[in-house]
Amino acid sequence: VQKCFKCCVGFLLCFFLLQVLNEKKLQEVDSLWKEFETPEKANKIVKLKHFEKFQDTTEALAASTALVEGKLSKNLKKILKKIVAKDAHEQLAVADAKLGGVIKDKLNLSCIHSPMVTELMRGIRSQIEGLITGLPSREMAAMCLGLAHSLSRYKLKFSPDKVDTMIIQAISLLDDLDKELNNYIMRCREWYGWHFPELGKIITDNLTYCKCVRKVGDRTNFASSDVSDILPEEIEEDVKAAAEISMGTEVSEEDINNIIHLCDQVIEISEYRTQLYDYLKNRMMAIAPNLTIMVGELVGARLIAHAGSLLNLAKHPASTVQLLGAEKALFRALKTKRDTPKFGLIYHASLVGQTNTKNKGKISRMLAAKTALTIRYDALGEDTSAEMGAENRLKVETRLRLLEERGIRRISGTGKALAKADKYQNKSEVKIFDPSGDSTLPAVSKKRKIQEVEEQDTEVAVKAKKFKAEMKEEATVEDGEPVKKKKKKKDKEKQAEEEE
Repeated sequence: VQKCFKCCVGFLLCFFLLQVLNEKKLQEVDSLWKEFETPEKANKIVKLKHFEKFQDTTEALAASTALVEGKLSKNLKKILKKIVAKDAHEQLAVADAKLGGVIKDKLNLSCIHSPMVTELMRGIRSQIEGLITGLPSREMAAMCLGLAHSLSRYKLKFSPDKVDTMIIQAISLLDDLDKELNNYIMRCREWYGWHFPELGKIITDNLTYCKCVRKVGDRTNFASSDVSDILPEEIEEDVKAAAEISMGTEVSEEDINNIIHLCDQVIEISEYRTQLYDYLKNRMMAIAPNLTIMVGELVGARLIAHAGSLLNLAKHPASTVQLLGAEKALFRALKTKRDTPKFGLIYHASLVGQTNTKNKGKISRMLAAKTALTIRYDALGEDTSAEMGAENRLKVETRLRLLEERGIRRISGTGKALAKADKYQNKSEVKIFDPSGDSTLPAVSKKRKIQEVEEQDTEVAVKAKKFKAEMKEEATVEDGEPVKKKKKKKDKEKQAEEEE
């Protein structure tokens, strides 16, 4: 079994092959480390078969980068063709399964990767100085450190034009500044409000409020102070009038100094926030111009920060871009079997904000689809122009206009066209006065009228029966015959039993 191993050294960088001498001891994986406790034991297990050094650090860096990415470099390919191809019947042990697959496909060599190979690799690393003679330990350490630094620099400079780490840090700092600024302003208004509570209602802008407090200080100084450079004339007059009749408490000069110091902090943070926003805007236009045109610099920066990088964001489909930032709501809806959300961070884009509530879902879906295209163009494309973003934004705006004008448009067989209005025809109608509207009687429902008629009919029928009965009684009395009363069925049954 042969072993392919790359040595990470700097100026004496090399590829070398080691041949295993005792294959039986390799079967005992758990105790394999004992065979590499000393250089003498290690030389009994493996021996150096081929050694080839690199010409310079650049060549070593290219080879190490290829191995890290699981690719086959040119130098390694030549070595394997020359040395290993002679012993094609034997297996080649590799530490990376991906690299072994590439070697097998391109060179048709049998490769093996197993826990035994991992342990063997660890033992070779521990005794590398004894296996390769002529390399002092101090020089070996310096060479390894040099190549490690070069490899790290290469990874950091993978795409110098697409450094989106600065955008992630800038948008995170911008959000933190907004939170702190709101806390400072609330504390400043509440603190100075004990002394001059009317000022907070007159001046609504936070930055103007802090500038005014810093310039004047005590409310008694408003009458003699000129704040025309901060406030308009009308508001200035209102402030001076309110200062004369203020209901606030008196405070000491030390309290005023602390409030003024807090106002200085608020103004400085506000100025730095403006500067940071301009920096973020310029960086977004340099790194992702098409994304910035589609959704704006703030929403675009938050999307990049949420995904981790511009390249990671480019790997997401449009449906994921649409719901980025609404993961909790999505999984909650799936768990409770309710409607899933229609938008996440993309909701704050201007195109979605200017849409009515009914069409927000449609516009956000289309905007996410076009945004996904622009993100991939910015991340993977070589061109830095923003024409694609402008074209896609125009398409979304056209779609938005069509949805808003949907009521006056129709879809025909050939396409969208304006609905044709019917020709106007004058139709004269003669209206007749309805006298029922003049009635002052309370309106009665039809059902109630029917019930009243039925009750009247029953009362008339009952009266008629009573009248007939009275007439029959009078006629029998005049003839001298007693009036016979009808007995009930139960009375008749009792009378029959008594007779028996």
